[in-house]
Amino acid sequence: MTILWLTLIFVFSVSLTARYFSVPALVSPSTIIPNRFLVMIAALALAMVSGLRSNIGDTFFYMHSYTIGDFSWQAVATSDDIGFNIFQMLLKQLSDDPQILVLTTGIITNLLIVWVLYNYTRLFELSVFLYITTGTFTVSMNGIRQFLAASIVFAATKFLLEGKWKSYLSIVVFASFFHQSALIMIPMYFIVRRKAWTKTTAMLLALAVIIVMGFSKFSELLFTVIKDTQYGSYESFDEGGANILRALVWIIPIIIAYFGRDKLRVLFPKSDIIVNISLIGVILMIISTQNWIFARMAIYFNLYQLILIAWLIKVFREKDQKLIYLIILCFYLLFYFYESVIALDLQYRSNYLIWPF
Repeated sequence: MTILWLTLIFVFSVSLTARYFSVPALVSPSTIIPNRFLVMIAALALAMVSGLRSNIGDTFFYMHSYTIGDFSWQAVATSDDIGFNIFQMLLKQLSDDPQILVLTTGIITNLLIVWVLYNYTRLFELSVFLYITTGTFTVSMNGIRQFLAASIVFAATKFLLEGKWKSYLSIVVFASFFHQSALIMIPMYFIVRRKAWTKTTAMLLALAVIIVMGFSKFSELLFTVIKDTQYGSYESFDEGGANILRALVWIIPIIIAYFGRDKLRVLFPKSDIIVNISLIGVILMIISTQNWIFARMAIYFNLYQLILIAWLIKVFREKDQKLIYLIILCFYLLFYFYESVIALDLQYRSNYLIWPF
């Protein structure tokens, strides 16, 4: 855990310095562009910590699968998520050491996420801080394939905001070759590209409440639909729902976004899209309190809250913004401590990053 705390301190410090040495943006909606060199340092730090781990979540199983797997063309052609297996086949040409899989996915995932934050967030260091303290960074190390797919889709944010649907959908389809669940973002493109806080919003929230109240019937119907897919085995998972506190962490910013919606639109004209996609993530997190599997699907949506929260500070009165900034830092730091230390007793292990040296 010490390595993760040191990572948080280092990455936040470097990112804050990157914003301090920022320059005005000419075309980016973020209004300022952080120092690129320092942004890259922060991104590489995250990538190395992620890529050099030997545990957390299902990392061991991915490494074991890489070691014993048959990645011949014949085996790959008949496998699920063919893109990920071709990816592993190519890595096998370089090394049989499974660390190369973890390292490469860690680099790609984190560089893509930081690149999007660099381009679209208002307070870069805060978004990076939230990436770690919301537990998103930890989740990225638990479910390598899905988070790799999510980071690829997240990298298409430019096309989502600009309405370039052909480019966006092409990237989503590409991501689906790594994890088929990415295909959920195809219909989402047409749902989220509209004004926020309309009747559609109310309908989505009402649907979430209905699903939670009648979850047994909903889950029965859902698993009947997917029983013949690679996700049909999820029906046998009986590990309860996600922590309600984790859901609240994502719900609170959406409530603030509602009350500050008019000013937010002035500050960030494309914010409705970010709000809508974040709202769907919140709905999935609410449903996940009944079954944690839905928290996995929220991965694709919650990344956008890292952008949203950093913009929300600007909807407050200027004299209150520093206080709100500090409150956010303290709140999410306490949440990170609770989840990582108390709830999960998270331990980070690596054969390369060891503290003390």
